[in-house]
Amino acid sequence: MSSRISPLTRSNERVSQRLRMERMTVKREDEQKAGGVAAVERAFAILHAFKAGDTSLNLSELAQRTGMYKSTILRTMTSLIREHCIVRLDDGTYQLGSMLLHWGGLYQAALRLDDHVPAILRRLVQETGEGASFFTREDNLRVCLFRVDSPKSVRDHIRTGDLLPLDKGAAGRVLSSFDRTLIRNAEFPNYPLIVTVGEREPDIGAVAAPVFGPMGSLRGALAVSGPAARFSAELIPAMSQSVLKAASDLTRRLGGDPFVFDAALSPTTASA
Repeated sequence: MSSRISPLTRSNERVSQRLRMERMTVKREDEQKAGGVAAVERAFAILHAFKAGDTSLNLSELAQRTGMYKSTILRTMTSLIREHCIVRLDDGTYQLGSMLLHWGGLYQAALRLDDHVPAILRRLVQETGEGASFFTREDNLRVCLFRVDSPKSVRDHIRTGDLLPLDKGAAGRVLSSFDRTLIRNAEFPNYPLIVTVGEREPDIGAVAAPVFGPMGSLRGALAVSGPAARFSAELIPAMSQSVLKAASDLTRRLGGDPFVFDAALSPTTASA
């Protein structure tokens, strides 16, 4: 008498086999991540799956964006929901939770420009060879809050605390062009970089980019400047890439979204 296996039994065996394979995969990940760290990595992967413009994501979208099994996501979600990092809505989708806002507030309260800007400026000087500055707006002028001079003997001379025009020079134009409290969305620039040569002073060139904080707020302008002869059409593209990368890095450190720099961080041709 031959034995027959029912379709339900086969289905259960397939499910059991898939779960065993998944457990083995998770175990290998845990071993590779030195035990326990893999679970944290999976939690971060879920949080990173949320992008600008997402109100909520369903389980299938999370699985697609993270490359994780749905069952793994659900297990990780238990901890994220318990700690208010994720909220499960009534329609079954998931949303970022209030704990992230709480952490963001703590970060902003502890944030000091002194901890981040000087290091970025020093890196810019090393990469470009020109002086690097960070400006903020003060009424109808711009003030230099931080400055690192060029190591070259011939250079422009800007000091911390200097007040300069807002309507002339790359940094001034950045501060007047990228402030969402002053500029309508339809007029907001698409390219986060401004180059000027001989505008503020006949022999000075500059490349500047905005630095954003939370909610797209303009925190300041990052700029390199020096003798106009060193701001040629051949040198400006590489200089612009350095400024864009620095502005993106500083924006991220100050709690802003650096997505506006993503498209710009590709080889470009700038003109004076």
